[in-house]
Formats: sequence, C-alpha cells, structure tokens
Amino acid sequence: MFPFSSGNATHTANSRQQLIDSFGRHIRYVRLSITDRCDLRCTYCMAEDMTFVPRKELLSIEELVKLASCLTQLGVEKFRITGGEPLIRRGLVELVRQLRTLPGLRELCMTTNATHLAEYAQPLKEAGLDRINISLDSVNADTFRRLTRFGDLAQVLEGIEAAQKAGFKRIKLNCVALRHYNAHEIPQLVDFALSRGLDLSFIEEMPLGHIDEHGRAAEFVSSAEIRTQLAQHWTLSPIDEDSGGPARYWQVEGHESRLGFISPHSENFCGNCNRVRVTATGRLLLCLGQEHSADLRQPLRESPEDLTPLRDTIINAIARKPLQHDFNLDSEPQILRFMNTTGG
Repeated sequence: MFPFSSGNATHTANSRQQLIDSFGRHIRYVRLSITDRCDLRCTYCMAEDMTFVPRKELLSIEELVKLASCLTQLGVEKFRITGGEPLIRRGLVELVRQLRTLPGLRELCMTTNATHLAEYAQPLKEAGLDRINISLDSVNADTFRRLTRFGDLAQVLEGIEAAQKAGFKRIKLNCVALRHYNAHEIPQLVDFALSRGLDLSFIEEMPLGHIDEHGRAAEFVSSAEIRTQLAQHWTLSPIDEDSGGPARYWQVEGHESRLGFISPHSENFCGNCNRVRVTATGRLLLCLGQEHSADLRQPLRESPEDLTPLRDTIINAIARKPLQHDFNLDSEPQILRFMNTTGG
C-alpha cells in the first residue's frame, strides 16, 4: 500500500483514520466523477453547446485508483462513479475492477443515463459494481427527447432491461421534476417503476450553471407536492431508513419498490451530510451548493509515489466543509459550474 497506510490490508474501518468535518460529520461517501462529457444535453444540467475540458486535464484511471485508495484509507466506505456520463469514459470497466479490490470499500455504485448500458451492464456486474442509478425523467419518448434535446428513450429502456438481466438489485431511477415539462407524467413514471420492481427518486432541481430554457423558480415542484399527487393513486408510508445518501424514502403499499425524495430546497438535508464530490479534473468539492474546494490533481501528479501530500490536502480540506448550501431559486445561479462539471 502507500506510505501512510496502516499496514495490514485487512484492517477494519475503525482502525483507519476518519474524515470528520468541523461539525462532527463523518465523511464516508464520495461521488467520483470520471468525465465531464455526456452524450445527452439535458436542459436542467447543461447548455446545448458545451465546451469540455481537454482530456489531458482529466484524472487518468491510475490516478483515480490512487485517489480512491487514499480515500478508503481515510475511512471512505462508498463510491459512486458519476460524470458527465461515465459509460463513455474509456477504461471504466477496468476502473471498477480495481476499485472493487480496495480494503474497506463497502459499496461501489454508478449513476448513468443508460444510453450505453445495454453494452456494459454485464461487464460492469462481473467487474464488481454493486448498484446502478439511472437518470430517467420521463417514459414518454417526446418528453424525453425534449428534456434531453436529442435522446432516444428506447436506448435507455434497453439499458434498464440489460441491467436487470445482469443481476443488478435495487436499480433506482432518478427523475428531476419540472412543472411544465414532466410533472404531469409523474404517475406514469411511478407506474413504470413499480411494474418492473425499480426504485424511483424525485429530485428538486438544483440551480447549478446558467440555463436559458426555463426559469428555475417557475419550474420548481416540491417533494411534498409530488407526494400529494401520488397519494391520489397509491398509499405511501415513510420508511425510517438511512440509505447513506440524501434521499428520504417512502414505501408504496403492495409493492417492493421504494420512492425517494431528494429535497435540497423544501426539506434541507445538509445537517447529516456525509458526502463530498471529486470532479473529473481532481477538484474536491466540499458542498454541492458552495464553491469551497481543493485541488487534488496537483499533489497526485507532483508526488505520484508518496501520497502523503494528497492525504494531507484531503484532511485539511474536509476541515473547511461548510455547514450547508445557500440555494436560491429566485436569483441568478450562485454556482456557475454545470452539473456535468460538478459530478452528478
């Protein structure tokens, strides 16, 4: 292992140094972006005409593994691979295979738009990926195309089927609810998820980056409003369960599927935040809705054999993690980076 390792590769999480911020929150979950590129252009996520970072600025597969090893030795137990769209990053399957071997890693997940999942579902399962979240805002082909600008719903549905056939359990769909785009189709999407044994989470739109297609406040739909709409069709009961993420879950009577609600505006969840993000260029983002960050690429590249500088950079950064975000739907976005740059 690396020079700061506690030695025995079978050491437990309790024997490792823990990442604890100044508010006493244990950081055990990292969302690891591997590319800022995407083959869709969802209207709430990015502009139609995007400029992506040069490939040489992205962390290599080797650098991503070194970084992940450093983080697990500091007590991180869960990684979610994100993008952009991670399935278009060359070397993804090998990355999953190497991450799966890290001592202390309990869960390895990925969020994808599923346009290439039909090809990669089985290889990813065999490499050791545990769970998959799939971004799907509509099961109406026209609405899907309008939201993604040119996406093909059939590709996504094929990817979902392939993931189920590969043996992935608790596949979860993620839907960003927008009042004048897809809010009226929410029952249809829920019915789709329930009929296939899929979990489904609804996300309140987050004001990241400047967009021209719609006003954030005008499109806002609260989690409570969605639950009220769904209560006309199904009986929902809250579940006292910590998924390790920001969603709060409800059980649908008569079904195994769960409905989650991620509510950064109406039901703030910052108090128990256990997460940070790493962008594809190696910037550690300490809060989704703040600009606090640290450059991890520099110590990775300046000291590739001795990762002590990287460890020290991470520890010092976590001490600066802010208490909460300051999202405001009625003003220009406080955070200028798009979600694909942030790392979904």
